[in-house]
Formats: sequence, C-alpha cells, structure tokens
Amino acid sequence: MLEFPAQVKQALEIAGGFNGKLSRSFDNVLICGLGGSGIGGTILSQLIAEKCPKPISATKDYTIPAFVDENTLVIACSYSGNTEETLEALEAAISAGAQIACITSGGKLLKMAGENNWPVITIPSGYPPRSAFGYSIVQLFRLSEAFGLIDGGWKAEMKSAIEKIESDIDAIRLKAKELAQKLYGTMPIIYSSNWLEGVGTRWRQQINENAKMLCWHHYYPEMNHNELVGWRTENKDLAVLILKSNFDHKRVAKRMELSEVVYRKYTPNLNIIQAKGSTKIEQALYLIHLGDWMSVELADLIGADSTEVDVIDWLKGELAKF
Repeated sequence: MLEFPAQVKQALEIAGGFNGKLSRSFDNVLICGLGGSGIGGTILSQLIAEKCPKPISATKDYTIPAFVDENTLVIACSYSGNTEETLEALEAAISAGAQIACITSGGKLLKMAGENNWPVITIPSGYPPRSAFGYSIVQLFRLSEAFGLIDGGWKAEMKSAIEKIESDIDAIRLKAKELAQKLYGTMPIIYSSNWLEGVGTRWRQQINENAKMLCWHHYYPEMNHNELVGWRTENKDLAVLILKSNFDHKRVAKRMELSEVVYRKYTPNLNIIQAKGSTKIEQALYLIHLGDWMSVELADLIGADSTEVDVIDWLKGELAKF
C-alpha cells in the first residue's frame, strides 16, 4: 500500500514508452484476466463507459463469448503471464482471429507476445498480483488510449488522483483503521452504485485475500430488485459498507438513502464511505486505496498474514496434476 502512489507514477512512465500498433480496426473489446490481474478490466470498462465508443467486456474464465472474431480486440492481462484460464481463453481468441494485446510481467504470455509480435506492455515483476494493481490499471488506460477508445486526458486525472492520495494519506490510513475496527468480528457486505461495482469487487477481493474473511458485494439499482428482500432477520454480525459518490445517478442516491432505513432495522453496523475527488478516476483510486489499507488493518486485527495465499497455491498444485 505504501508503494501505490510511486507505483502509479512509475506505471505512467512505462506507459509513456509504449508505441505499439494494431494491424487493423476493431468493433469491440474483450479483456481477459482473473483475480488481481483481472479486476482492472472491470474497473476500466466502468470508468470509461460514458466516453468509450465501442463496447468493452471483461471475462474471467477459460472461455470467450461467441461474438469474438476478427473484428475484436482481446487484451490479455496476466501479471504472472501464466494464468491458465487467461492462456486458454487467449488460445480461443487466436482461433477466432481476434487481434491481441497483452499486459504482463513475464511468463508464457510475454513469450507468446514476442513470438507473435503482439503489442505488449511489460510491467515490473515480484509482486503478488493484487499488489500490482497500480501497474496494470495504468497500462489498461494506456492501451485504451493507444487504440482510440479514449483520449489522453486520463493521464492528468491519474496524476491528480495520486497527488490527492499522497496529500491525504494520514487521513486515509486513520479512516482505514477505524473501518477495520468496525468490521472486526463481522461479515462485511459492500454496496455501491453500478459504476463502482468493480471497486466494490476490489474491496471484497482484498478482504478475502488479505484478511482471510468471507464477505459479499452487490450494487444499486440491481440489489433493490432482489437482495433487499433478503433483509428480514436481525443479525448484529453483519456490517454494511456503502460506497457513495457524487457521480451516482440521482435516483440511485435516493435508493441508497431509502435502503439504509431497511438495513438499520436489522443491523447496527452501517458505514457510509464517501468517495473523494473531482473526477471518476480520482474517486475510484481513492476508494481503492482506502479499501486496500482497510483490508490490511483488518488482517492485523485478526492476526492474519496478509501476504499468505496458501489455499490458492494448493489449488493450483492440485490442478497441475490433471
């Protein structure tokens, strides 16, 4: 977490050196990636949805949608370069004739990119994938700019976001510690508007991996059409976290306000987190950084090793036998 601002600054320098080209135009985009490598694709697609002229989808599976063809740009994002789901999806994309671009630190993906002369951005290795988010999200923005999906204004917004995080870091860490204390011994539930759903996913993932806790997330307005009905029983072990933004649709903001009335009937643990910043990029990075710190503070309270992911390593080992 301490390295995040510096990581984004370095990532911007790496992005500045990219001059890869595509051989032809495309009609749609598919971003392939999982876990810490994949969450950036979801967040990117939601942050640029109102500006991007072409549809962007994110997949987190071995397979690809049927729409993928020679008119599709597939961005493979695997920090290690060896994520088996991403590599298998990539093979399917190749068979479908899609154009390929990559973001990785090495592994099979980097080798394939070199052999096939695909546009690739190589990021520093040696981190757990979830700790390299600053590197990967910046490169996703860079590829989006390079291939005509967005203009270059994102760079100034990214720099401004990091400057604000650096100037507000003491308050962020204090807020993170306070939230962790409130979440200790509970089952967290994260709610946000649709455009912040990827950020809410990041909060869940960080709580899962760093604090070794189960939790879940959902988003408005969709949850008002299903999950809200599930609030029927008092449970003081549940803790609600609502990520709010002044970019939320006005009707979504009202839905959040009214839904709070329901939550308070069944749990006293309700926490409102207001995003800070003047742009969507600034607010998303603020919330992500706050959530990252909170998950580590929570791990410390629990006595968990925030870097340990033994069960994932075990699973990979068992899968390698087949």
